[in-house]
Amino acid sequence: MRDRNLALELVRVTEAAAIASARTMGQGNSHLSDQQAVAAMRTAFDAMEIYGTVRIGEGERDEAPMLYIGEEVGRRDEDDPKMDLALDPLEGTSLCAYGRPGALSVIAMAPEGGFLHAPDIYMDKVAVGPAGKGVIDLELSATENLHRLAEAKRVPVKDLTAIVLDRPRHDALIKEIRSVGARVRLITDGDVQAAISTCEEDTGIDILLGIGGAPEGVLAAAAMLCMGGDIQGRLLFKHQEQEARARRLMQEDDIHRVLKLDDLAKGNVLFAATGVTSGDMLRGVRFTRGGCVTHSLVMRSVSGTVRTIEARHDFERKPSYDSDGPILSE
Repeated sequence: MRDRNLALELVRVTEAAAIASARTMGQGNSHLSDQQAVAAMRTAFDAMEIYGTVRIGEGERDEAPMLYIGEEVGRRDEDDPKMDLALDPLEGTSLCAYGRPGALSVIAMAPEGGFLHAPDIYMDKVAVGPAGKGVIDLELSATENLHRLAEAKRVPVKDLTAIVLDRPRHDALIKEIRSVGARVRLITDGDVQAAISTCEEDTGIDILLGIGGAPEGVLAAAAMLCMGGDIQGRLLFKHQEQEARARRLMQEDDIHRVLKLDDLAKGNVLFAATGVTSGDMLRGVRFTRGGCVTHSLVMRSVSGTVRTIEARHDFERKPSYDSDGPILSE
């Protein structure tokens, strides 16, 4: 019962961040959108009965004023459970700032040691839904992974859809996917939602391929653990300083190995995400007269339960956070 209560507390935090950032949608200011989400999420954490530590956050202490790696959040009483947090107050800052689909507020939570302490660098990834669990292998080419997934799903490769970040670094990958006959869905941002979408048949997405952020890889892994999907990743380093930082954070020597699902996230994981702008998985915040409507996912790895929550917020009874007002609370 305890972790169920925590899961519902967690979604209130993502709701607060989503509502605050949604107020900036289409304003063309990515910094403002992110700033509003971070401030709302940080304040909302104060009401949570946890002794939380941010493991995946907005950056190191000297880079981020709030929700930095190592920051302690929550009520922090002696009897509160010690929890590690992986979070992104606004995944897809430019998606929100320019009114594009797919922006989310995301948090994963687990007992201490539940998440890889990934540095904020690039990670090569492959992710699939439950039908592809145990089939993918990052050591193989995209072509081989597509053929293996098609065999597991008992469909021709031409019926598969791969989702890929639209970046010049992926030109060769996109060409390879097209050459084997699979379809390609290109996105500008938001590879956490992209990974999660492989677990839902209604999205039409079968596999995530390509290079994105390592922190987003941990968040995606937390969701995949809850939904029965699979993900693998490998850290990519530009220079020795990044390698040294990774060794310091991860506390291991073999930082070049392929990281599997249980290397990225493990144990009793709770996951919550609230839509900021509408996407494949979640509808965005919709403001109404005197309030708003939010759409969220809440998941637990132990039970595999995935809840969809549509919440109607009355600002007269329960004010929403903005830069001049109080925090969403109950």
